[in-house]
Amino acid sequence: MSDAGERFGRVAAGFDVVVAGVGDWDAPTPCAGWVARDVVRHLVEWVPGMFGTVGLVAPPTSVDDDPVAAWRALRDGLQAVLDDPASAERTMQFGPAGEHTVPDAVDRFVTPDVLVHTWDVARATAQDEVLDPEVSGATLAGFQAMGAMLVQSGHFGAAVPVADDAPLHLRLVAASGRDPAWRSD
Repeated sequence: MSDAGERFGRVAAGFDVVVAGVGDWDAPTPCAGWVARDVVRHLVEWVPGMFGTVGLVAPPTSVDDDPVAAWRALRDGLQAVLDDPASAERTMQFGPAGEHTVPDAVDRFVTPDVLVHTWDVARATAQDEVLDPEVSGATLAGFQAMGAMLVQSGHFGAAVPVADDAPLHLRLVAASGRDPAWRSD
């Protein structure tokens, strides 16, 4: 398994625990206008659209019918792509981000998205929101290095100020434009 495959597997396992623990799929999340089910829908629709050229297909289960099963189908399909040694040789174009191998693209675009959305769903549903520290640290460094480019991409809000000694997972979500103090109440 590649390093990208291992990192995705760890982050996906964390997301899996959180989605399996959701009791209210209509709970509002820190993503404005999205409920917990919408976060899963975003991943289930966005990732296959981005990686469909490597054989990743949309899960056969509807997010409306069973969000956990839809997520797990996506997770398993993406992990299978990452575990295929041929994926290291495949390259894909990602607009202004340029050409990337499949594992690199997953590592740069999908794993951080799943990681931050783990916090979104956990916070929305009052679950443990601490994220994988190793991947969080690397993702935070990447977000900080990209700075204003994250906001310009349209996918992130401006970084929210937090104390330098705030927990790592809260510094990460703040760097992604989320308010670490957000509560659904």
